[in-house]
Amino acid sequence: MAKNNSYKDSLKATTLFGGVQVYSILIGIIRSKFIAVLLGPAGMGISGLLSSTTGLISSFTSCGLSTSAVRDVSEAHITGDQKRISLIIAVLKRLVWITGLVGALVCLIFAPYWSKLTFGNNDYTIGFIILSLSILITQLTSGQNVILQGLQKYAYLAKANLFGNTIGLLITIPLYYYWGINAIVPVLLLSSLTSFLLTSYYSRKIKIESVPLTTPIVKKEGKSMLRMGIFISLQSLFAMLVAYIVRIFISNTGGVGEVGLYAAGFTIVNTYVGLIFNAMGTDYYPRLSAVSKENSMMSKLVNEQSEIAIILLSPIIISFIIYIRLIVKILYSNKFIPVEGMIYWAIFAIFFKALSWTISFCFLSKADTKLYFWSEFSASSYTLLFNIIGYHFFGLTGLGISFFAIYVIYFLQVWIICKKKYQLHLNKTIFKLLIPQFILSVISICLVLFTSSIFKYSVGTLLFFTSCYLAYYELNKRVNIKSLINNSINHFSKK
Repeated sequence: MAKNNSYKDSLKATTLFGGVQVYSILIGIIRSKFIAVLLGPAGMGISGLLSSTTGLISSFTSCGLSTSAVRDVSEAHITGDQKRISLIIAVLKRLVWITGLVGALVCLIFAPYWSKLTFGNNDYTIGFIILSLSILITQLTSGQNVILQGLQKYAYLAKANLFGNTIGLLITIPLYYYWGINAIVPVLLLSSLTSFLLTSYYSRKIKIESVPLTTPIVKKEGKSMLRMGIFISLQSLFAMLVAYIVRIFISNTGGVGEVGLYAAGFTIVNTYVGLIFNAMGTDYYPRLSAVSKENSMMSKLVNEQSEIAIILLSPIIISFIIYIRLIVKILYSNKFIPVEGMIYWAIFAIFFKALSWTISFCFLSKADTKLYFWSEFSASSYTLLFNIIGYHFFGLTGLGISFFAIYVIYFLQVWIICKKKYQLHLNKTIFKLLIPQFILSVISICLVLFTSSIFKYSVGTLLFFTSCYLAYYELNKRVNIKSLINNSINHFSKK
């Protein structure tokens, strides 16, 4: 029974946020379809470059507070001391204002430089000036999200995401319809503002005592957040820099349209397929931090989360392999069919991403920031190398191949490090779950590449349902699925 309860804990946030993610994906499909039709690949490329640049600035100036502070708020929450909780939250709010303003100023002052570097001209200087406000708003939003996540107010977080996506859709479509490409900057700004207003609304529902702050108190209490956060921020900076360089390389080599195709392809992989990561990550990191001082408990939780990730992701991976051409047409348009080859390889890599994702949180939960930084820095280094080589020789498909190679290497890297450093052991059960689903995926790839459409879809559909059956069987062995879903729905509706 204890084991069953432990799996329920692993699935608790996944079922809650999984439902929200599915809804968000439906909204995203509608939004992406309109954007693809109204803006085309070039418009998506411009949007992607603007987002990448502002994201790079945010990564450089945010000090990683959106990740590091979750640990501090969670630790304060565990104590049950309201004064301590209020103090940590007050310090966090002060820090996000400071870092947000710094980020906004960096974007504002150097706006001509960002435009020239990103697009080769000054046409988007005004755009970057406007988006400087978005950087501040986004940092403030991340602070509110940390509070909700650290205090385990998952229903509030879910509702903020749900309503944010709905309102974002209602804003996006009319603006792109009437203004086209000229609406990209206003949409990015309004989207960030909407998220901030919603998270602020729900965070105000939490009773937090007013605490007087002085500079010495902020320095003392904020030291751990900033120390860990700076390493996380440096890692994020390198990751964003790699993504930025890759986009610029693609833009200079193949044109802005190729950037749009690249962005669309990895949106499918990282957003639509990666919904499970988003759903699990909200609850997994705080729970892993709570047991991080005991290696055996941490290892147990990593194994359970890895099993859940494989079980939930496998049918999604196979469905995208079989139906990717139809999915691309539905999500975007026929103009985006060239991303098909890239997505085959990238989706196949999700198995290894799932395992490496669960293991890599050990660094953060242990607050082993230096080891985390160097592990991620090395990963960013070979990511850049593999992406440039892949695109140079094989175009967009080469980017998918590089994505696959990167996550195979990264999985082996973090597994070996954590095994030696934290005595992390992966159970045989994980590989017993992985192997049959991996084989089904290999067969699916072969069907897609070497058979006719009729045979591909008929046999592929059988493979998909086989994967679903295996996933359901394994999941139901660990937890009563029907009971868990009903409890999550009731929990969400009562909040």
